[in-house]
Amino acid sequence: MEWLGLQFIGEHTANGQLALNSSHNPYLVFLAFLVACAASLATLHMFERACNAEKTTAKTVWRWIGACSLAGGIWAMHFICMLAFESPLNIHFDLGITIGSLFIALLAAIVAMQILTQTPLTRPRLILTALVFGLGICTMHYVGMSAMHSSSQQHYNPALFTLSFVIAIVASYAALLLAKSLRTTSGLAHQFYKYAISLAAGLAITSVHFIGMWALHTFAPLGSNVQPHIENNHWQLALMVALIALLLIGSSISAALVDKKLQLKEHDLRRVNALLSQLDQARASLQQVAHYDPLTNLINRRGFNQLFAEKLIERASNNTMLAVMFLDIDHFKRINDSLGHDAGDELLKVIASQIKSATRSHEDVVARFGGDEFCILISLNNREEARQMAQRIMLKMKDPIELAGRNMVMTTSIGISVFPDDGTTIDELLKHADLALYQSKDNGRNSLNFFSSNLKARASLELQIEEELRHALREDHGLFLHYQPIFDLKSGQVAKLEALVRWHHPEHGLLGPERFISIAEANGLIAELDNWVLRKACHDLAALTDLGWKDISVAVNCSALNLVRVELADEIESALRTSGISANRLELEVTENALMGNISNTSQLLRQIRALGVSLSIDDFGTGYSSLAYLKRLPLNTLKIDRSFIQDIPKSSQDMEIVQAIILMAHTLHLQVVTEGVETHQQFAFLNQYNCDFIQGFLFSRPVPFEELNALLQQLNKRPPETLDYATFQLSSQ
Repeated sequence: MEWLGLQFIGEHTANGQLALNSSHNPYLVFLAFLVACAASLATLHMFERACNAEKTTAKTVWRWIGACSLAGGIWAMHFICMLAFESPLNIHFDLGITIGSLFIALLAAIVAMQILTQTPLTRPRLILTALVFGLGICTMHYVGMSAMHSSSQQHYNPALFTLSFVIAIVASYAALLLAKSLRTTSGLAHQFYKYAISLAAGLAITSVHFIGMWALHTFAPLGSNVQPHIENNHWQLALMVALIALLLIGSSISAALVDKKLQLKEHDLRRVNALLSQLDQARASLQQVAHYDPLTNLINRRGFNQLFAEKLIERASNNTMLAVMFLDIDHFKRINDSLGHDAGDELLKVIASQIKSATRSHEDVVARFGGDEFCILISLNNREEARQMAQRIMLKMKDPIELAGRNMVMTTSIGISVFPDDGTTIDELLKHADLALYQSKDNGRNSLNFFSSNLKARASLELQIEEELRHALREDHGLFLHYQPIFDLKSGQVAKLEALVRWHHPEHGLLGPERFISIAEANGLIAELDNWVLRKACHDLAALTDLGWKDISVAVNCSALNLVRVELADEIESALRTSGISANRLELEVTENALMGNISNTSQLLRQIRALGVSLSIDDFGTGYSSLAYLKRLPLNTLKIDRSFIQDIPKSSQDMEIVQAIILMAHTLHLQVVTEGVETHQQFAFLNQYNCDFIQGFLFSRPVPFEELNALLQQLNKRPPETLDYATFQLSSQ
């Protein structure tokens, strides 16, 4: 039976013919196996290079090198195995057919590499590649075997012939699957896997060849001269072919390894460049974060100081002027408290834009120092330019801003210092601009002020007073109390004493509270000062009680800042317990604005104090913004009319009507009324006529130290209030 030029064994094949026994040289077979394994290893290297190549040209080159390595290796393996074939007949090979078999293997390898390096590598592509490559191997094998010529006849077993094709295709598919799986491994496992695949592929390729040889049967006619063994020098040719194939394959592998190292170095260089680029970006980001405000995108304090230093050097060398302008947004805290911090942030963005638009974009530096505080650095020729700039900003701030569905207009307070008139260093100029800013706030806000030497002297004095007040509180030295009597109009006797703090300053002499209370509030000393006054007043009242004055109570003032401290109730309780006086003999005076400043927290704290038994009085009534709706809910006992409503009585009928209304309203709310600042008999008569409960003022006595209090009380209680005259009392007591 003959098919495609191949003779297959039939029923009459052996009639009149002699079957020949053949064998293979085991050393050459092993050499062929090594060549097949080396070719498989080289192909895997080329496959990796082709897959990892970034350029299309490089990918194509590695495909061709891989195809040549695979085809050359398989062909060399096949040819060496054919040379290892030992037969009792003389055998020679047709050179043209032998070379033709090489081109068949090369064509199959090219197609296989082309398909294998494409992505994605789907199952249909794997099957197609295995089919093409398996058929190519078998075709090369049988074409190569047909190049073997001898006097014998060659016949093939159809079953083994078919089996060789099946094994070639299946082995090719398995090898392709293993090669595909290499993409998911790395490191030592990847190398081990690659060598294992090479050995398995080499064994499969060699097996396909020998299954084909197993299918071959040679027959010689009866009577032919058949020798048992023929010596030949095929092994020399086999060694030469193996050496050439291995050299070519080794060169390909070396090239692949060198390319891999170069690519790794290139990747490392790219990674280093990428890291350097990221470092540059990170440095730029850090520079942005370090020198710019993230909310308004203006430079921050650090960036401002850096630019300030540069401009200061420049202006000093040019002998020109430079202005520093501090801006603070008036009542900005109300926005955060009422609309929330998000709305406050949006407002700051708009304000920053308004300030920026009012400045000269290329010459002036605008910075945000934090919160609602901005700073501007201005190059100028005279001081008037700074004033004009500040006025432009204040005018720009008057533009309505829509925020949270509302239209609002913000104002700003501005302080200005000028180089070199007001300082020659950054710290001096910033400090002096800050002092000018505080002067603008003290002047009622929405104003601008230049720095002056008076501001520095005032700041120095305040700093000195703060340090010495702190020392006076710590050492309990220099502070003392004066007491001013408060008359009960119904009993005609002194019912209360108001404790008023005084300070004998070592340099400035006797200071009233108006000189140091605000400094204590601004520097966190007011709580300590109020607590000292409370304890001292309770102690003096206990001493006064020992002198027989058991019905007199004492009134102590409480700062608005102290009124929000939850510790206040415990401090009052401790002072009462330490002095031993009853709580109903202590009265706490709080101002009208302090009560209304934080009504929810204030009312809760006042109830805790009232629960101790301490009386509560609202001081300076009429000067603040009390709401009667809240006032009636607070646990108050006494209402104290401010002296500003008394001093023009009886000349001012309007003030008289106001005082009448306050007394009537207080009595309606079941509150007692104290009127302070009473200095004339006409004022006393008016208040007595309209049922005022208590009176306090110079008509009866100025505040006196504790040492004079006992004698003063005895003198005042001996005479009716309407007959008292402070001047007369002073003369009689001398």
